[in-house]
Amino acid sequence: MKLIVAIIRPEKLEDVQRALAERDVYLMTVSDVRGCGRQRGYTEVYRGAEVTVRLIPKLKLEIAVNEPFVEAAIEAIVGAARTGDTGTVGDGKIFVFPMDDAVRIRTGERGTTAIGP
Repeated sequence: MKLIVAIIRPEKLEDVQRALAERDVYLMTVSDVRGCGRQRGYTEVYRGAEVTVRLIPKLKLEIAVNEPFVEAAIEAIVGAARTGDTGTVGDGKIFVFPMDDAVRIRTGERGTTAIGP
């Protein structure tokens, strides 16, 4: 079992959900987050004053998958979250963590059966 954490642009959520669903990955948690990376923020004018925004709004997806679905989920996220043909700075990151256990509260199922097929 693995936990996939993906940081993506908010406008790419529907595309990513669609791409994951095509690969039979449906379970995820989505959180609004803010962060900075190579994008380093941007400058805008607000009420006549220049304001530098360093923390960019992003979405954080947390997806628990069984081993056979890891590569398919990563490929789906990369393909759907990338902007343009080659991508641009700020498209996001994907982190993959080992997951020791999972428990479905309703039934008490543990391990791989708790997160799906």
